Amino acid sequence: MQILLNKRLLCTMVSLAIVGFGSVSCTESNKEAATDSKVVESANTTAASAGNEEEKILNIYNWSDYIAPDTIENFEKETGIKVRYDVFDSNEILHAKLIAKNTGYDIVVPSSNWAKQQIEGGLFQKLDKSKLTNWKNLDEGILKQMEGVDPGNQYLVDWMWSYNTVGINEDKVKAALGDTPMPENAWDLVFNPTYTSKLKSCGITFLDTPTDVFQAALHYLGKPVFTASNDDYQAAFDMLMKVRPDIKKFNSGGQIEDLAGGNVCVAYGWAGDFNLARKRSIENKSEQKIVALVPKTGGLIFMDTMAIPADAKHPNNAHLFINYVLRPEVAAAITNEVTYANPNKAATEFVDEEIKNNKSIYLSDEDIAKLVPPGVESQEAKRTLTRLYTKFKSGV
Repeated sequence: MQILLNKRLLCTMVSLAIVGFGSVSCTESNKEAATDSKVVESANTTAASAGNEEEKILNIYNWSDYIAPDTIENFEKETGIKVRYDVFDSNEILHAKLIAKNTGYDIVVPSSNWAKQQIEGGLFQKLDKSKLTNWKNLDEGILKQMEGVDPGNQYLVDWMWSYNTVGINEDKVKAALGDTPMPENAWDLVFNPTYTSKLKSCGITFLDTPTDVFQAALHYLGKPVFTASNDDYQAAFDMLMKVRPDIKKFNSGGQIEDLAGGNVCVAYGWAGDFNLARKRSIENKSEQKIVALVPKTGGLIFMDTMAIPADAKHPNNAHLFINYVLRPEVAAAITNEVTYANPNKAATEFVDEEIKNNKSIYLSDEDIAKLVPPGVESQEAKRTLTRLYTKFKSGV
């Protein structure tokens, strides 16, 4: 995750358990390093294939809209491995498959806070880092942060990162608000009835996941985001019910299309998706001015990670793919497509300038300091918030 931070801020971020970001300077050219890594990688690939014969199949389960168009195709051409690539749109769906066992997948991409309990539950295999020659490209700051959920970095490799926030169609929001000025805090647009009552005319959408919705609601109220207090969850529920009549839909997998197509004007979701909606709107010349807002009180940061399920039938092929994604050009191509920041320090020079300069993707030091670090709710808390979320979504 290559954000331009000084070392002093990095130390501060580590102490806050927020994602770390290493220095962008390198002792050698990243392009030369990328070339050298391919040579070593090719030799290791041949040796690995000779020592671990697997059928040339790889099954991947990732988030929707989260990969470059040619990532899979290029990997298949290079290795001869046929990839089955399926998608999901919530951690709850992935978790249900993992705990049911026999997932049928060789690589899955859970968010780090969910991955912690999945590691503790024995649902993943340990990585064989001798097969990951491109591991050196990973930012040391993010590796240190990942140790908070994966001690020793034994199971997880970061895929991309972003944060939960509010995305808007700028023109439609201004029209719907009329004489009401934009709030100082972006969270008001989805949690304050003064605003939602006006914005319902152009459409408000929320993520359809209990944890995401309640974490943001608790943060808005100034409560601990990963609280164990039933009173805190009840307060968040009471607040959410005040805006429930104004919410048009709950959708975790379709917000990009909804915003880019002008079907909604406000969304609570992932900043990366909002920037991707903006990108697609520009490409389609749809004249929808999509903006990912950076809340005054901060967003909720998350890291999505690659892991190999305990029941994976093609772990060697999984390592080959992970090592492939860790190439600087491959990681940068994914960032350029999906508008999420990546954890690959050697990839920065290959990232499009427009993305590197987008302050809602590569945040300022001040905005980074405000991000809410990832955490994990207790199982009892998850049962409570899931029960309350069901009531909230149904509107009763």
